[in-house]
Amino acid sequence: MMKFRFRRQGNDPQREKIKQELFAFNKTVEHGFPHQPCALAFDPQLQLMAIGTKSGAIKIYGSPGVEFTGLHRDAAAVAQIHFLQGQGRLLSLLDDNTLHLWELGGASRDRGGAKSEGVVYLEEKRNYSLLGRPGLESCSASRVTVLLLLSSCDLLCVGTEGGGIHFLDLPRLSLRDNQSLLLDQVIIPEDYRCGKSLGPVESLQEHPKQPGKILIGYSRGLVVLWDLSTRNAEHMFLGKQQLESLVWERSGSSFVSSHSDGGYSVWAVASGNTYTHQPVSSSIPYVVLYSGGMPRASYGDRHCVTIQQDKQHVTLDFTSRVIDFFTVHTTDPEHDYDDPKALVVLLEEELVVIDLLTTGWPSVPPPYLAPLHSSAITTSCHLDNVPAKLWDRLAAAGNSQGAQPGSWPICGGKNLAPPPRQQELLLTGHEDGTVRFWNVSAVAMTPLYKLSTANVFHTDCDPNDDPLDPTNDPEALQEEEWPPFRKVGCFDPYSDDPRLGIQKISLCKYSCRLVVAGTAGQVIVLGLSDEWSDHTVDVSTVDLLQDREGFTWKGHDRLEPRASTAPFPPGFQPLVLVQALPPASVTSVMLHAEWNLVAFGTSHGFGLFDYHRRTAVLARCTLHPNDSLAMEGPLSRVKSLKKSLRQSFRRIRKSRVSGKKRPIPTPTSKIQEANAALADQEEVAPVQRRIEPRSADDSLSGVVRCLCFADTYLRDGTHHGPTLWAGTNSGSVYAYALEVPGVGSGRGRPGGEGSGCVEAVLGKEIQLMHRAPVVSVCVLDGRGKPLPEPYQASLDLATAPDMTNPHSVLIASEEQLKVFSLPKVGAKTKFKLTAHEGCRVRRVAMVTVCSTAQEDYSETSLVCLTNLGDLHLFNVPALRPQVRYDCIRKEDISGIASCVFTRNGQGFYLISPSEYQRFSLSAKVITEPLCTVELERPLETHIRSLLHTNTSGDTHSSLLETHTLLAVPGGDYNRTWPRSPTPLEGYLQPPTYHPETRPSIAHKDLRHDTTQGAGANPDRKITSVTQPTQVTHPSQGRYESAPVSQ
Repeated sequence: MMKFRFRRQGNDPQREKIKQELFAFNKTVEHGFPHQPCALAFDPQLQLMAIGTKSGAIKIYGSPGVEFTGLHRDAAAVAQIHFLQGQGRLLSLLDDNTLHLWELGGASRDRGGAKSEGVVYLEEKRNYSLLGRPGLESCSASRVTVLLLLSSCDLLCVGTEGGGIHFLDLPRLSLRDNQSLLLDQVIIPEDYRCGKSLGPVESLQEHPKQPGKILIGYSRGLVVLWDLSTRNAEHMFLGKQQLESLVWERSGSSFVSSHSDGGYSVWAVASGNTYTHQPVSSSIPYVVLYSGGMPRASYGDRHCVTIQQDKQHVTLDFTSRVIDFFTVHTTDPEHDYDDPKALVVLLEEELVVIDLLTTGWPSVPPPYLAPLHSSAITTSCHLDNVPAKLWDRLAAAGNSQGAQPGSWPICGGKNLAPPPRQQELLLTGHEDGTVRFWNVSAVAMTPLYKLSTANVFHTDCDPNDDPLDPTNDPEALQEEEWPPFRKVGCFDPYSDDPRLGIQKISLCKYSCRLVVAGTAGQVIVLGLSDEWSDHTVDVSTVDLLQDREGFTWKGHDRLEPRASTAPFPPGFQPLVLVQALPPASVTSVMLHAEWNLVAFGTSHGFGLFDYHRRTAVLARCTLHPNDSLAMEGPLSRVKSLKKSLRQSFRRIRKSRVSGKKRPIPTPTSKIQEANAALADQEEVAPVQRRIEPRSADDSLSGVVRCLCFADTYLRDGTHHGPTLWAGTNSGSVYAYALEVPGVGSGRGRPGGEGSGCVEAVLGKEIQLMHRAPVVSVCVLDGRGKPLPEPYQASLDLATAPDMTNPHSVLIASEEQLKVFSLPKVGAKTKFKLTAHEGCRVRRVAMVTVCSTAQEDYSETSLVCLTNLGDLHLFNVPALRPQVRYDCIRKEDISGIASCVFTRNGQGFYLISPSEYQRFSLSAKVITEPLCTVELERPLETHIRSLLHTNTSGDTHSSLLETHTLLAVPGGDYNRTWPRSPTPLEGYLQPPTYHPETRPSIAHKDLRHDTTQGAGANPDRKITSVTQPTQVTHPSQGRYESAPVSQ
């Protein structure tokens, strides 16, 4: 016998070029609300908002589609952020006491083989760490407590824990020598000292009419009006209460101080007097906004922001902690009033915008930064190329549910992205039994419609009540008029019943049929309606155990369906409820609307239901005799410790006994071993890991992991028909031949009538050798392409499948990918992913990627996400590896479990409970920001010298460069961007130069440590301005004042 070994072919240059034109991995944009926000800033000139997080991220937002992201090198929390107004620059203070200067810059980079010019990104330019005074025993005295940017944006005032104030030149971030203001330089009356220190610097505010003067507030209560030019204290205000924040009145004739006891005071700034001992009043005749200030005994647990104007008084009651807030108002110094348009409140779990121009001060739905985690996300599903009719009906149903979209006040930058080629939906299932529909067609992730399934069942809470409507709260109705609370926001992490949680979703976009399955074995089939409806929901039960003896369900009870009629609003309305018994959590679901069938699986088996005739077609139990754990359920608290210990000892004993038994070597066994070894060597050349078969009696082996409908050849090679495929945790695949009356003759269409019942007959049963869990089953047509979705072929929306050549089935387990021929189920090809790469498959999908070089060329590939977080792409059906990318950290288990792929080569996964990371595997289909930002930025000193500009007379004056930056930020924290040598190199248009302008600048007053008063909630910050309003707000237990226009 002769044996031939063929050498492996090297890389084909032509194929490598094609792969570069097809595949490219990019993390494009982050959808949702930033996780753990802790700082907020607003640039009134550029109309940009910045949010800092505890992980060190900075996110800048403008109009929908305008987004920038930066990440500090050190993973320290962002304590404060401040814009250099109009310059596209940002200052950040971290909790490690370092200052960082960020700048919007541009460069060119390659994107899928094509170079993109004018890419804008957020880049850290400089950083500075404030050192303590020599001789101090502790460095806490030099810890920064507050920052103040002067309106000229060329000087930064830094207040510290020790009471000192330091001055840094901007944008160089260099300390001015011998310019620091220390406590011993502040001369105060002897009778005011009382042997106490003035405490940390709590607030710094620039005079609105005299830029050279600043207001300094110390923790003890002393407030000093300091002249920077003469370095003298012009006025002192001898307060007695512990200070929290300061804010100027617009004219500069008075200011307001807020205190730890929940009160605030108005101080007059009169010329001629050096000391002021008492405030002029404790009330403000203008509009006031403040957070905190609530009596601790009654409302200490409330998170509130109060708006007061004359007799109007509203206390906004939020469900999460207030981080910070600001108002969007005019910055024109010619105006007598601030004329605020909107109040923007950053909470720990969401962003709330209040319209101050509309009567009643309603909230404005955000076009982005929606709290995805208003209830914990339990599952997700993506739909591409959504028909316009379905989209319009969903949008109409969503508009009828809540507030109409208003004018979004944060409108900086300009979105240049072209309209999306197709409409895309992301459906998220939640713990409270809701399904939310999100528009993910572009960069901004916008809520479209929300479906609730709680009203199908009897729960502790009346589903007709809106939890955010105070009129539905009997306790709220009994409360007195003061304070007039109004619940605002949609974050509600509490669920009335954990059994309502959504586990699986399947939607047919052509027939408008939706199936949602939950934690208690409920499977609800819904249809889309444009009108209100009062009706009862049909209920059917499917017993998956089929009266098998020896199994007793110890888990939670089923949800009690509502027997009476219930009102259902426009949108998806329930048609039939299928209850699986035992009521275990549904692990897989599949809808075939053309056949009017829905299949579902649990840890006990799978069932098939005909929702057109309301009859159960099939119930198959997949339990192993030792599957005792499957009978306890995820919510059970009666797991037997004794039984677990007994099973553990049995496994140990079994392994010891099996280890002692050695087979007696015989000539036959040696020949078999040699043949097996020779076959392994011939099959694969690289070194493979040894894979041990899994035990058949492992717990939860009966869990149904995947379901699949297909019109293919199962009984013989001449007759094709409907089939159902089910894969389990024990490596078993069940294939059933279905008899569906009227298929292709109108019965399958919505509303069509037919005769007879659907029947299911077991056609094949496949058992994988190593019993690895089956992750996915996909049937391929004669060309090796996946079969089209229901209705696609019949409505001529996709190429009809090849039914002349033999079909095949692709089965993906956790360890390998394998293609079997049909109908004989013979192995054709396979790829042992675990043996080659040492990883296990977690997610599998079929994606179609288009070429960047040829418009009409595309390939269908199989993408696998492994437990190591990497992505592998294989061609189909040959299963040859194409490319591999690192996508998710292997430690991020929740991110890997939440990953969902799109059909056009994109994907989503959770990077936090409230954020989705979007990525792309296609070199052509990339969804990322494309925008412009108009900037006026002072030129650097070395550039001015090159231009021979005369800057005599003012050592801090500078020229301005006016330019437009084109932004295509990628949002990938790991991406390394080239640093531009100068702001004028390459990507900027020729600038025009004109004298420097000095706009007013917002300033913040933030602190981490909170000093508790005795009488009221210290989390209070207040600002008053000439009518109509201006604000103050606390951040992290310390207060921050909003800007007052000059």
